[in-house]
Amino acid sequence: MYSRIILMGIFLVLTTSVSLAQSYVGFLEDNYSGVHGIISNPANIADSRLKLDVNLIGVSSFVGNDYIGFNFSDALNSFSDAFDNANTSPTENNFIAWNIDVLGPSVMLSIDQKQSLAIFTRGRAFFNINDVNGELLDKEGGFDETEDFSLEEGSVYGAFNLWGEIGASYARVLLNQEQHFLKGGLSLKYIQGMGNVYIKGSNVSVNYTSETNRVSTTGEFTYGNTDTFDDEGNGGDFFDFSGGGGFGADIGLVYEWRPEHAKYTKLDAQGNPIADRGANKYKLKWSASITDIGEISDTNGVERVYDLNKTQDKDNFDGDVLEDALRDNFDLLSESQSANITLPTAFHTNVDWNLNSKFYLNLNADIPLTPKQRTNTNRVLNQFRLTPRFESTWLGIYSPLSVLEGAGFQWGAGVRLGPVYLGSGSIISAIAGKNTKAVDLYAGLKIPVYQNKLKDRDNDGIINQEDKCPDTPGPIENKGCPWKDSDSDGILDKDDDCPNEAGPAENNGCPWKDTDGDGVLDKDDDCPTVAGLAEHNGCPDADGDGIIDSEDRCPNTPGTVENKGCPDTDGDSLVDIDDECPTIAGPVSNKGCPEVTQEVQKQLNDYARTILFDTGKATIKPESVSTMVDIIQILNEYPNAKFTVEGHTDSVGSSESNQKLSEARANSVRNFLTNEGIASNRLTAIGFGEDKPIATNATRIGRQQNRRVEINLIK
Repeated sequence: MYSRIILMGIFLVLTTSVSLAQSYVGFLEDNYSGVHGIISNPANIADSRLKLDVNLIGVSSFVGNDYIGFNFSDALNSFSDAFDNANTSPTENNFIAWNIDVLGPSVMLSIDQKQSLAIFTRGRAFFNINDVNGELLDKEGGFDETEDFSLEEGSVYGAFNLWGEIGASYARVLLNQEQHFLKGGLSLKYIQGMGNVYIKGSNVSVNYTSETNRVSTTGEFTYGNTDTFDDEGNGGDFFDFSGGGGFGADIGLVYEWRPEHAKYTKLDAQGNPIADRGANKYKLKWSASITDIGEISDTNGVERVYDLNKTQDKDNFDGDVLEDALRDNFDLLSESQSANITLPTAFHTNVDWNLNSKFYLNLNADIPLTPKQRTNTNRVLNQFRLTPRFESTWLGIYSPLSVLEGAGFQWGAGVRLGPVYLGSGSIISAIAGKNTKAVDLYAGLKIPVYQNKLKDRDNDGIINQEDKCPDTPGPIENKGCPWKDSDSDGILDKDDDCPNEAGPAENNGCPWKDTDGDGVLDKDDDCPTVAGLAEHNGCPDADGDGIIDSEDRCPNTPGTVENKGCPDTDGDSLVDIDDECPTIAGPVSNKGCPEVTQEVQKQLNDYARTILFDTGKATIKPESVSTMVDIIQILNEYPNAKFTVEGHTDSVGSSESNQKLSEARANSVRNFLTNEGIASNRLTAIGFGEDKPIATNATRIGRQQNRRVEINLIK
């Protein structure tokens, strides 16, 4: 039995590539992970639960494969026995992987409600071999040299990388619209390569013939390394910073659904809104990011391609260094500058469900965006993970359950206790399982400074430190104190127009007044400023006709409802105040007065023509007084009628003297009538002299008829 005697055996020990499993499994989903949040998504640090987070040191390491499964408890007792008794699952493309992720001194600062900044240092190393034929792994460590051996390896890929990072992350809130909240982040980092070895084999096969002790190989093999390895292919100083440099970037978005957003907004004493930065406000959170965009260039190394088509003695392969075996036993086909290192670009997404204030359920996916067959390329493993967790300010407990590419089901546990964090994404499944193919572990120490949670004991929306009555709910207008009710009338002083005097709500907290002192309160008084009667809702009824004065056209004279409180003395359907003849019935068309008919007109003139005057004078003779009385009676029956009193003479004498005499007699009759109570405005005296005879002046009888007085209605 002997070891490492064939080329593929050496591949097992020294060939490497990169296959990165998720670092700090379970811890990165914690809302209190602080600066660690930038590892999976730089947007995580915006609206952080920490004011300041200083990471002192954190280490996360992973080893896994799809070839060998061992009993973890056996490994704790005897590491070599555990592997001797392990189960193997050889395939044509097995892999073995290891990585370590060290987060060095780093700091995150929450600038304000919208912005956060982080400065970080990080060291990362990866070891992996991909697409190895499992039969080769079975033979590694020795085989029976008396038996022939044949292996078709085909293609194999690998790279070992070690680098350091220093970078900055900036994140800010992009949208904060009630229940919708969106933030974004970007990390930029300088990457310093500190060591690299990579291999690529094409159409590789190995055949051993025991009879001749000869090994026949075929194919082509590429070997590259930085100058951290010496010219003989031996490992040199990995940390001499000659492995090239480059720049990388991470970018991410986080969306939060906050249906109870108002619950997390409080007020200061001035009523300005304050967000509770110490509380998680979402019911559901979704995030997506792309990490490790970039490459390391100018690696200052050499890539050599060897021709493996050769048959030679097995003893030529003794030794521990792959480069020695290649250089000493195979022909060099080409030599060139080593390839740039492609970073393990990956897509990460997760959904976080807030079951209640402290319990969460997270579904996460890590998906590689770089192929494992690319030369000198790092690559993450596909991993899908479900993590229930308990989360509070000083304590976080989580137990991730995941399916890891090649390694299968993983079950882990982790804890964050103030400044200390430690855990594993696979510790439970490793301890309980009998066929463990992957194990990871992380631990670290930091100094977290948490955001203060806004406290509001009385739930009135005003934070305790600015609430004048923190234990009793009250409005912002009263600085958080309840409004008083000084007069105990059930109306708060702020709404009470009479805070020191009890009164009903209908009167804004004031007692009802009785302004006019009539015993009827103003609220029930239709005439609050004029004293009245209760039966008339506080309004007066001066004439006692049952109609209040404000609606009574004749408030001082009793009347009827249909006449709006006015009387109709003569019953002619025209109330007295509108009736020019209130005591004498008459038609409405004549303003309630009787109309002068032709018969009445004739009667007036019949009387008027009998009025006698002294000869040549205007003096009415005493025997005509009775006639005048009759005329007055007729005129009084038509009180709104107006008349002309006309004087006429015969032609005896001069016309001038006749004119004067007619005017004098007309005025004499008018004066008599007005002196007896006929309104002067109803009578107009006119003299016509001898101009309007009604008979001939040639006879005595005719002249007598012409000497007359007429009283005619003015129409």
